[in-house]
Amino acid sequence: MNLKHLNRAPVEANLIIESRWLATVVKDSPLLEYYSVIVQNETIVDLLPTELARAQYTSTNVLSLDEHILIPGLINLHTHAAMNLMRGIADDLSLMQWLNEHIWPAERAVVSYDYVRDASLHACAEMLSGGTTCFNDMYFFPQATAAAVSQSGMRANLGLIVSEFANSYASDADDYLQKGFESHDSWRGNAMISSSMAPHAPYTVSNRTFEKVITYAEQLSIGIHTHLHETRDEISQSEAQYGVRPIQRLAALGLLGPNFTAAHGVHLLPAEIDMLSEYGCHIAHCPSSNLKLGSGIAPVALMLRSNVNVGIGTDGAASNNRLDMFAEMRLAALLAKGANEDPAALPAHQALEMVTVNAAKALGLDDKIGTIEVGKKADLVAVKLNDITISPCYDPVSHLVYTCGREHVTNTWVAGELRYSNGLYANIEPLELKEIIKKWQPKLKQHKQ
Repeated sequence: MNLKHLNRAPVEANLIIESRWLATVVKDSPLLEYYSVIVQNETIVDLLPTELARAQYTSTNVLSLDEHILIPGLINLHTHAAMNLMRGIADDLSLMQWLNEHIWPAERAVVSYDYVRDASLHACAEMLSGGTTCFNDMYFFPQATAAAVSQSGMRANLGLIVSEFANSYASDADDYLQKGFESHDSWRGNAMISSSMAPHAPYTVSNRTFEKVITYAEQLSIGIHTHLHETRDEISQSEAQYGVRPIQRLAALGLLGPNFTAAHGVHLLPAEIDMLSEYGCHIAHCPSSNLKLGSGIAPVALMLRSNVNVGIGTDGAASNNRLDMFAEMRLAALLAKGANEDPAALPAHQALEMVTVNAAKALGLDDKIGTIEVGKKADLVAVKLNDITISPCYDPVSHLVYTCGREHVTNTWVAGELRYSNGLYANIEPLELKEIIKKWQPKLKQHKQ
C-alpha cells in the first residue's frame, strides 16, 4: 500500500476507470487485477487497487469495467490512411502490378485535399473502433490528414512525403519538400500531431533527395519513415541501378540511425539485421499486407533476438484490407511461430509490446504513450473479455492476442477523452461517413480490376 494516499480527503479527478484487469505493458510488471486508473486532464496521475482508489478519489466520471482488460492505446506504426476508400479495388496482385496498373492510376484520378481529408476521417473511425489511438502515416496532402485527425481526436505522426514523381500534390522532389515544410509548420504546437520526413521508398527517391531528407530531418529534429526491402524485385532493381542492396545504399548515404523507421523489412539478411540493431533503427512489421501482396514473411523473430525494435503496422487498407491491429498482432505472433517452428518465437506479451510501447519508441513518443504509467497521457482501450463466443478466459493477455478481435473493444480514450464507446464516436457522425463513401466510391470504382 502506498502510504502517501492515507489520511487525506478524497481528491476530485476528471476520470476514474475501474477495470477487472490492467495490463500496463511496463517491462517486468505483472498483470494487475481490480485496479483503477486516475486521470486529471489528459494525464494519468495514479494507479491504485480499486478499493483504495474509491477511498482516495472521487469523480463525476467513473466507469466500472468489471468484465474488461484495460490496455494502452494501440499504435499503428505504418499506414496510408487516405487509401481507406481504395479498399478492394485491386486484389490478388503483386506489389508493382498493383501499384502501376491500379493504385497509382486511381490516385491520379482522385487524390486531392478533399479526398485525403474524407478518406482519412473514414480511416480514423475504423481505427478508433478497433482501439488504435495513434498512427504513423505517409500520404499526399498531409494537412488534409491533419484535419481528419483533429476532428477524430486521435494522435498521429504525419509523414512529409517525398518522391521524384509528379502528381496532383507536388511537381518534383523539391516541391514535395516545400509542401512538407508548410504542413509541418501548420500543426506546430499541436500536441496531438508530430511529423517525420517520409521519402516514399528507395526505388522512388534519388540519392540527392535522400541527402536533403537527412539534412531537413536533423534541422527539424524529426524522424525518417520509408519503405524498405518489401519485395525481392525492389532489391534486384537496386542492385542493377546502384550496385548494392537498398539498405546498403541508405547506410552509405547516412539515413540509418535511431530516428529511422523502415516499413516491412521482409527481405533482410542476418548481417543487415545486425546493421539495423547497431544503428538503433526501427521496423514496422506489416504481416497482412506482406502476405496479401505475396511479398514474403519478415524475419521478425531474428530481428527481436538481435535487439531491433519492431512495431506493427497495417499498411493501407488497399493492401490489407483493414486497419485492424488485433488481426495484425495475432498474425505476427503466429507467423513468427510457424516460420521458426518455435511456439515461443513471439509470445503474446511481446506481441502486445509491439503494438504499444515498441511503436511509441519508434515514434519518439515513449515518454508520453505506449504504457499505462503515472505521468503518461491517458491513451487507453477497454476490451471486453467475457463474451460467450470467446469465453472462458484463463490468461487475459494471451486471450487478448489469440482470441479477441477489434469487435471486443468497447471504449477508446485519447488524452483522457472518450473518443469511441460501444459503436458511437465523440466527433464523427455515421451519416458523414456514409456521405463520404457515396461521394468517392463512383469515382474509384472505374479503377477496380
